[in-house]
Amino acid sequence: MVTPVPPHELSPQELHDRIDQLIRDVEDFPKPGIVFKDISPLLADHDGFTAVVNGLAAAALDEAGEPRVDKVLGIEARGFILAAPVALRLRTGFVPVRKAGKLPGPTHAVSYALEYGEATLEMHQDAIEPGDKVLVVDDVLATGGTVNATKELVEACGGEVIAVAVLMDLSFLPGREALGETPLHSLYTI
Repeated sequence: MVTPVPPHELSPQELHDRIDQLIRDVEDFPKPGIVFKDISPLLADHDGFTAVVNGLAAAALDEAGEPRVDKVLGIEARGFILAAPVALRLRTGFVPVRKAGKLPGPTHAVSYALEYGEATLEMHQDAIEPGDKVLVVDDVLATGGTVNATKELVEACGGEVIAVAVLMDLSFLPGREALGETPLHSLYTI
């Protein structure tokens, strides 16, 4: 059992430790040799989940603690779970970035390379207004391909990604470098 701690009182190190307590490793999932980071226990823990939402939202707050974004984008699928409450915390709208063919109506689409193949992400064409400042939220930053494709979708609408906020950053992969100058706010580095 995890001891309750008011989420607003956690230092960055305490938040890191809390996340470490609440994420479980699942060996050989989804295939042999992979260690999957299961965030289900974290999501089930109110204090831990609240602390993570507040920590991710901090990436879009100015020095006075006010939101500096117009929209929060969540990347399918676990990014949705994190980004929607971050948008509520920031008092702004949430925009889903989905896999190809999942959104109705006109969309922008960006394809990008995966280790074995290609993937396509889509976003509604009217989801971002020209000049909108955007925070991109996802669960994991790995190679950076998904986040960079999302940045392209935002730019296609005339918006600007001011930061990327992730629960976990896999430091042994090139995700940070792939982001270039875009600020990265990571709560937990592996």
